[in-house]
Amino acid sequence: MNTAETLPYLSSAVLDRLAISTPEIVDEIERQIVGQRQGEVWCAPKAAVWPGDDRYFMATLGVATVPSVLATKSLVVNPRNAARGLATINSLITLLDAETGLPLALVDGNWVTAKRTAGLSAVAARRMARADASSVAFIGCGVQARGHLEAFADLFLLREIRAFGRGKSNRDALCELARSRGLQAIPCDTARAAVEGADMVVSTVTLVPEPEPFLDANWLKPGSFTAITDLVLPWLPETMRHLDRIVVDDLEQEKKMPKPMVDPALVTGDLTGLVCGDFAGRQGPSEATAFVFRGMAVGDLA
Repeated sequence: MNTAETLPYLSSAVLDRLAISTPEIVDEIERQIVGQRQGEVWCAPKAAVWPGDDRYFMATLGVATVPSVLATKSLVVNPRNAARGLATINSLITLLDAETGLPLALVDGNWVTAKRTAGLSAVAARRMARADASSVAFIGCGVQARGHLEAFADLFLLREIRAFGRGKSNRDALCELARSRGLQAIPCDTARAAVEGADMVVSTVTLVPEPEPFLDANWLKPGSFTAITDLVLPWLPETMRHLDRIVVDDLEQEKKMPKPMVDPALVTGDLTGLVCGDFAGRQGPSEATAFVFRGMAVGDLA
């Protein structure tokens, strides 16, 4: 039995050494999603608290049958951390044996958050993006953008990225990462210059402080796929009707939220329905599609 003295901590360095591939991450997320439909995996809607001082607290809970694990994640977002030389987002995952409740391990939540967020987008992109997509526009160039770049470059034959973000250092780092993978990287001075003409768009704008909407869905070209991880807050809500198909992560979770990310009338379904084949992710090459999500406990669990 693990005790406080023997409980293993899986750091980002340990997790990196496992060399888990993007297809492995995506396949495991899909397996756990199907498990939910089959009554073998249970996840609670994410809980969030905004104390009103630019901090943001969030927690997720998921339980799997195989392996028998309960995973909880606690996360804090604080923009004041930058002045302290700390990451803006920090989190921790605890793993318990789902049968006995005994502790199994502590896991670096930042590593998992980056991998699972990009993994969820990749699950959707497998079904909603065109197979010949070769360019990606990044709106926001931080950790999540880098995670999405790695995932999408593993799944698609990318040629170029366009990058727009508030921080020049993050934008330059994202472009350098792209070039290290043999891709052309184009830093953009405006969001519109990045988005127009891109086959795929990844929107990961920081939510604290809450951004004013500045992204226009009318910029999206026919046939494009957009992954929106930032609650759609940076997007002009009246322009979301331009999209032909919108999928959210979890319809039940969305019903419990005080404010929907997008007009429910525009939503085709959720990620579980998409993975389980309840509906098609794309009905034609010219459809503009989008995956809009808050984050799902099943992603952390996987």
